[in-house]
Amino acid sequence: MDEKILSAHGLTVDEYRRIVQLIGREPNEVELGIFGALWSEHCSYKSSKPFLRVFPTEAPWVIQGPGENAGVVEIDDKYAVAFKIESHNHPSYIEPFHGAATGVGGIIRDILSMGARPVCAFDSLRFGDPRNDGKRESIKDAKPIAQGVVKGIGFYGNCIGVPTIGGEVVFDEVYAGNPLVNAFCLGILEKDRIFRARATKIGQKMVMVGSSTGRDGIHGATMASAEFSEETEDKRPNVQIGDPFFGKRLVECTLEVMQKGLIVGCQDFGAAGLAGSTSEFGAKSGMGVKVYLENVPLREEGMTPYEILLSESQERMLYAVDDENVDKVIEIAKSYGLEAAVIGETTDTKRMEVFYKGEKVADLPISAIVDDAPVYDRPRKEPEYLKETRAFDQNTLPEVDLKESIRKVISSPTIAKKEWVYRQYDHEVGINTVVKPGSDAAVLRIKWAVKPEINSEKAVAISSDGNGRWVYLDPYEGGKRVVAEAVRNVYITGAKPLAITDCLNWGNPENPEIMWQFEQATKGMADACRQLNTPVISGNVSLYNETVLPDKRINVYPTPTVVAVGVLDRPEDAIPSFYQEEGDIIVLVGEVDRQPTVNGSEYLKEVHGLVTGSIPPVDLEIEKKLMEFIHTNREKISSAHDVSDGGLITALIEPAFSEERTFGLEVEIETQHRPDFELFDEMRSIVVISAKEKDIPYLEAKARELAIGFRVIGKVTERPELNLKIGELSIEDSTEELKNLWENSLKHLLD
Repeated sequence: MDEKILSAHGLTVDEYRRIVQLIGREPNEVELGIFGALWSEHCSYKSSKPFLRVFPTEAPWVIQGPGENAGVVEIDDKYAVAFKIESHNHPSYIEPFHGAATGVGGIIRDILSMGARPVCAFDSLRFGDPRNDGKRESIKDAKPIAQGVVKGIGFYGNCIGVPTIGGEVVFDEVYAGNPLVNAFCLGILEKDRIFRARATKIGQKMVMVGSSTGRDGIHGATMASAEFSEETEDKRPNVQIGDPFFGKRLVECTLEVMQKGLIVGCQDFGAAGLAGSTSEFGAKSGMGVKVYLENVPLREEGMTPYEILLSESQERMLYAVDDENVDKVIEIAKSYGLEAAVIGETTDTKRMEVFYKGEKVADLPISAIVDDAPVYDRPRKEPEYLKETRAFDQNTLPEVDLKESIRKVISSPTIAKKEWVYRQYDHEVGINTVVKPGSDAAVLRIKWAVKPEINSEKAVAISSDGNGRWVYLDPYEGGKRVVAEAVRNVYITGAKPLAITDCLNWGNPENPEIMWQFEQATKGMADACRQLNTPVISGNVSLYNETVLPDKRINVYPTPTVVAVGVLDRPEDAIPSFYQEEGDIIVLVGEVDRQPTVNGSEYLKEVHGLVTGSIPPVDLEIEKKLMEFIHTNREKISSAHDVSDGGLITALIEPAFSEERTFGLEVEIETQHRPDFELFDEMRSIVVISAKEKDIPYLEAKARELAIGFRVIGKVTERPELNLKIGELSIEDSTEELKNLWENSLKHLLD
């Protein structure tokens, strides 16, 4: 077989030989396309699968772990939530608007296929630094990519009626040629009415419902599993085009046929299109499938069997339906204005047989397509750069103007307020958003499910995190910290963390240093999940996030995006992130006496232009104690905000910037360390809380019982002024001016 043809399908010569051995002959063109898509990194996880086995996936509240379209956890004795995160990185560089929009549509359908009504979305975005636009060669400017991605997310989510209630946005040059666009969705369902991607008996019909099929998205899975180069623009036809209005109809149609008991299984059309959905149906059902391509509704003339089978056109679902219910399902689909057709049936052959106008165009054992993809134990090697970063000594840093440094950090694109992003999203649709974007975690009231009359008294808290810089500097400790940070953002709302979903965005797995990072980070994440009792119930791996330039290769930072989900007994119990009243006392709770470090911090990057230093271990026992402290004392805590990106000073100042007003602060911090280390350290497990003065003795006693630090450092004031004394140094500034910097710096960059 010509190596160019194999390369176009994302296959190697050795993989082709394996295919020939598995099926006993050479594959035809259609069969080669099926293998190319299903054996791609995006679908088969052939480089990452061995390392994902370290993740804990079970807990008493986990109903469905990895292996289905989404994970499911129960939130009370009747209801559950389904959630998952996925990537749409490469399409979003090529075509930012449509790449991001279809990422939202795809994750919504994953949740829908479990029998859940999608009730909210999140996004985790990473772009190049727009301050460097116009200075790069062979790489697009970051600003139009960010603008297109945000517009695409807003367009799809707003039109389909699923609120985007939170997320995160990071700007760093390593993402300039390869942005990361990770989309999350959560839905609610009755926990005894879960649907899965499988048939229940031989002879059931496979009914395709939704949009008609076109040529968009062909080779989408293989494109997502390849490196980026200067020829990337040639891949524009591989990007799918979404239609959220069609998507909304598909949501309502699918929920109706599920509620009426007319279907037994459901699978969305994602990567690899019809080839992927039908073969996965057969594999999970332990059956074979017959597929009749001439029955597939088309929107373009002259489409070949290859194109029909591998198109990744959006807004399509596959149902498993008993014979007696087929006509009713099609009738309901037509009533929503959707295309619907019987395109196949289950068999007892355990083979995928594909026909087109009476001719068999593919005949493959399903196990060869789905189960027998190669799994690589790729070489791993500790990166050379770590010798230099570990040798960094923060004491060699020159002293700087702290007042100016504070302003520089809080106005950096990564730390600054992201209102420019989330103001383009309708986060209020459904009127269930209790805590809105801009807080540590979003909180959603669960008030409507598969049946409109069904409500839960509970609320869910959701937070995402993925500091790739930490993981770059220490993959194991960084992986632990990313999980701990996402979980902490959930528990400081007063919620009980339940589980996480992750999207592992990495560079080229053929580079041994990249695979070493991957192995170490997954170990760190798994250890944190195990100790914090937050199993991984779903996720996605995105590799080859690499930009190939004439003179170099740029891999993104190893970036595991983690979304943690927790449950609150009542929406009213949620602890806000912002100060509530003047006179409230400000307290640091947690590792208040641990030696500070600015290694890997935003301060080190923005003020000193360095990304370096060792990442100290996170103390997960302290995290568990902090979780208990917040949860058991939430009624006496007025606000809570954790120390993370931007350090302690950011965690102190940001809560003063509420929507309603700007508070002032009087703060005094005793320290034996350099003031900049104390203020900009991101590595200690500390939560900044505020509380009524009368409640401070009680809270301090509870902290002592748990053996965690408790230090009163100041109070909230009415006048919008910052009066900070740290050690022998005093800093005065206007919180109104600081708020203006924080609120407007990103807007000025991206508008």
